[in-house]
Amino acid sequence: MTADLELWPIGNCQISALVDRQGAIVWSCIPRVDGDPVFCALMNGEERDKGTWRIDLVGQVSARQEYIRNTPILLTRLEAEDGSAVEVLDFCPRHEGKGRMYRPVAIGRIVRPVAGSPRIRMVLTPMRDYGAAAAETTRGTNHIRYLLGPETLRLTTDAPVGYILEGRPFRIEQDLHFFLGPDEPFDGPLRGEVRRMEQATRGYWQRWVRGLATPFEWQAEVIRCAITLKLCQHEETGAIVAALTTSIPEAPHSQRNWDYRYCWIRDSYYTVQALNRLGALDVLEKYLAYLRNIVDAAKGGQIQPLYSVMGDAELHETAAPALAGYRGMGPVRIGNAAYLQVQHDCYGQIVLPTVQGFIDQRLLRMADERDFASLEEVGEMAWAMHDQPDAGLWEFRTRKEVHTYSAVMGWAACDRLAMAADWLGKADRAELWRERAEAIRARIESEAWVADSGHYGASFESGYLDASLLQMIELRFLAPDNPRFLTTFAAIETQLRRGDFMLRYAAEDDFGMPETAFNVCTFWQIEALHLVGRSDEARGLFATMLSHRTASGLLSEDLDYVTGELWGNFPQTYSLVGVINCAGLLSKPWRDVR
Repeated sequence: MTADLELWPIGNCQISALVDRQGAIVWSCIPRVDGDPVFCALMNGEERDKGTWRIDLVGQVSARQEYIRNTPILLTRLEAEDGSAVEVLDFCPRHEGKGRMYRPVAIGRIVRPVAGSPRIRMVLTPMRDYGAAAAETTRGTNHIRYLLGPETLRLTTDAPVGYILEGRPFRIEQDLHFFLGPDEPFDGPLRGEVRRMEQATRGYWQRWVRGLATPFEWQAEVIRCAITLKLCQHEETGAIVAALTTSIPEAPHSQRNWDYRYCWIRDSYYTVQALNRLGALDVLEKYLAYLRNIVDAAKGGQIQPLYSVMGDAELHETAAPALAGYRGMGPVRIGNAAYLQVQHDCYGQIVLPTVQGFIDQRLLRMADERDFASLEEVGEMAWAMHDQPDAGLWEFRTRKEVHTYSAVMGWAACDRLAMAADWLGKADRAELWRERAEAIRARIESEAWVADSGHYGASFESGYLDASLLQMIELRFLAPDNPRFLTTFAAIETQLRRGDFMLRYAAEDDFGMPETAFNVCTFWQIEALHLVGRSDEARGLFATMLSHRTASGLLSEDLDYVTGELWGNFPQTYSLVGVINCAGLLSKPWRDVR
């Protein structure tokens, strides 16, 4: 497994940072996830001293890391050859304060000497304009200001600021505290306040985890994935990003480098669905508010596949010339041209989570008649577009077809609208949506079924196979024992399975043949195996996938099915959803142990 993706996310639902296995912050964007990466060493090739916040222990020989239990607070222990050691505690403050959630654009670090007489050197080199220039600095008695264009960060510390600015090694004889945050004087005594923030942040996350309905087996794995999915939500608006990074290639030197720091309607649907199964309704509620704003802005028209976390529709795709890329494999892309694509599955992915708002009595805000009228506009688009060509969920850039998965999502939109209408006592609307759902079903059965091969095709026009067809049972379009599903599953295993792993598709696309397995597709395979009665095999494959997680307990988007190396943006929400969903399906029930 590559050392480079051995990364540990910290965050507070406003900003996030990725810490490498040596305790260095190598990726963090401000003032939010899609902002300028002031810490960009992850994408800086061999230039590891630019865009990092690293604590070098003189004579270091080892490092080990762990999260504080049930939190995204990271503890790193660095040990030197003379036996001296320090511990570094990293966190982004998140806790209640003054009647609201305190989640500043800030990172806190506490460095403690724990053995011997350690000497450290601090490398703190934020960059601006996507790695184009180092931040200019000004200093005070106990602070350093980093001028980052429109943003300025202030480091407040009880460590000697001259040593930090000069990168000079010094002996650490007592706990040191660092707060890198807004450009304003630090309020209160630094030592006491940073410690109080860390304890309050720890308490917030552990209380949040206590409210999760986890499966009995794989509790720690599920909890880590759930915390990380929550870190992928931009709480200000409710948007959920697909990953915290841009441009980690899907395969080495493949040019498949994409910016995933945006909110895909599809990925977000899967994220809230997984968290709903754990009872984490706070993420759903905030996301539904984001969706309502997206739907309002669309005015009954076409919904894009993705938006910025603020709801911006235009995400022009460019490249950052100053950054060499992950392991030198550029380009580093900013923005994503997929916003220009037509992907008709998004209508179903708006309807499905929103329908819960009419039914779930736990929600603070129940959906009402006006919400149903607004949702019917989305349903009208699903109905109108279910048999129209699109780029599909894999976002082909050079071809359009009527993709079966998109059509099935159109069916699901109509089917769930009928269910919501029944719930609201609207018999006439329920009948209309049920008739439309049946019409789409008939069209799929006639157009997507490839009689000669005995399986569904990925599109109405061509009979090649695509792992998204496995979602037909998840969406309740087919039962697991349906003969057509069973033959389709058998064909997918034959053509798309590579050892224990699953490709999205095996056909050539805009960049040639796929070179890596797509992790969520392997999890879809595991779900299908269990549902068709091959549970022992499903558990075996699930154990294999869990063994490929990073030390932080997470997964990226893709995996080399020969070497097991992880590729693609990190941490990938799709992949974490797969862990949660499979654990829920495969776990022994709690009633067996209570």
